[in-house]
Amino acid sequence: MAHPFASIALIGNSADVRVAECMLSLARHLAARAVRILVEGSVDLPFPGDAVQRCPAQSFVNEAKLIIAIGGDGTLLRATRLVAGHDVPLLGVNRGRLGFLTDVGARSMLDDVDTVLDGHYSEDPRAMLSANLERPDGEVLASLALNDVVLQKRETGRMLDFETVINGNLVNTHGSDGLVVATATGSTAYALSCGGPIVEPDLDVWVLAPICPHTLSDRPVIVSGRSKITLRLIERPSARALVACDGETLGEMDLNDRLHVEKAAARITLLHPPGYDYYRVLRSKLHWGSGGFEIRATD
Repeated sequence: MAHPFASIALIGNSADVRVAECMLSLARHLAARAVRILVEGSVDLPFPGDAVQRCPAQSFVNEAKLIIAIGGDGTLLRATRLVAGHDVPLLGVNRGRLGFLTDVGARSMLDDVDTVLDGHYSEDPRAMLSANLERPDGEVLASLALNDVVLQKRETGRMLDFETVINGNLVNTHGSDGLVVATATGSTAYALSCGGPIVEPDLDVWVLAPICPHTLSDRPVIVSGRSKITLRLIERPSARALVACDGETLGEMDLNDRLHVEKAAARITLLHPPGYDYYRVLRSKLHWGSGGFEIRATD
C-alpha cells in the first residue's frame, strides 16, 4: 500500500560531515522505497542516480509531503519558517547538541523513518508567536517564532530600560539585558537559561523571562497564550535594542518603536515515531535521574 509521504524534502547543513552522512544514507534508503527526494540546490553531495531533485527551499511546501530536518534544533527552527501556515509536517533527526525538537536519533533514523512511512506516528501541533515591530512612520517588520521572540540590548555593557504591557495593562518596568517571550515549546531554550520554568509543550501559555535583570524581584512570569504583549523602550541615552525571532534578527528597536507579540494564526506539526515521551526527552537532555536512583513509570 502506498504511504502518504511520496515526496520528502531533506534539510540540513551538508557542510557538517555528520549531517552529510545522514542525508546520503536517508536519500539511498528513501530512493529504495520509491520516494521522491527534494534538497536545496546548494547541497553538493553524491546522491544516488536521479532520485534526488534540487529546488529552492521555498518550494518545498508545494512539492513535499514531509520535511526531514537533519541537525540541531536550529535546523528544525529554520524549517518551521518554511512550513508555517502550510499542511506539511516536520520530522527532526538530531545531529546537533541538545536536540529538544529533533528527537530521532541517528542510530535509529532509518528504522524510525520506515515506521513513519508505514503510517505509525503521532502528530504534535505546536503554537507559534507573531512578532510585529512597529515604526513611528507606519513601517512594520513582522516575523514568526516557534521558540521565542527576544528583546536584547544592542550595545555591549549597556542595560536596557523598557516596559511590558499585557492586554493594555502595564505589568512592569525593567532594567535588564532584555526579555525573552517564549512559547511552551521554547521554554527549554533561551528562557530556561534565564531562570524560566519548563512548560509542557501542549499548554497554551507564554513565558516572559527577563535577561540578567538589575532587580532580583524581576522574575519570570507565565501568561495566557491569548495575551497580547507590547514592549516599549524607556528614554535613556543611546537607548537602542535588537529584536530576534528564533535567533534570527528581525530589526533594531529604537525609542519610539513598539514591539507587539501575540499568538500567530499559523501552527506547525511535528511528527514523532511511536513511543515518544516528552519527559524521557527531558531526562535525557537535562540528565535527570542520574544520581543512582532507578526511574520507573507508574501504572
